[in-house]
Amino acid sequence: MSLFLAFLGVSFIVLATPGPDTAITIRNTLLGGRMAGVFTALGISSGQTIWALATSAGIVALLVASEPLFLAVKYAGAAYLVYLGFKALQEAIRPAHRHDMATVASRRGG
Repeated sequence: MSLFLAFLGVSFIVLATPGPDTAITIRNTLLGGRMAGVFTALGISSGQTIWALATSAGIVALLVASEPLFLAVKYAGAAYLVYLGFKALQEAIRPAHRHDMATVASRRGG
């Protein structure tokens, strides 16, 4: 019984602690507004749903059994993250949209 209570205590701490998905959702909401936060939450939920469906369909077992297939998926994911990183850096270096909005606001006098 004491092991079960310890398990419940640790489970509660793990579940109550916000993770990286919560941090990203809060960040995008603060920087981009409500819709950015909603789309981030939808993206995270979609990813978790796809992972759960893939797991239940046995695709994860296939990836574990086939090293070349696992490496292909791993490198495709890494390439996509690099692409997202470059896009984020590009936006940080020259924020074209923010500059355009500032120009429009200054022309309107506000």
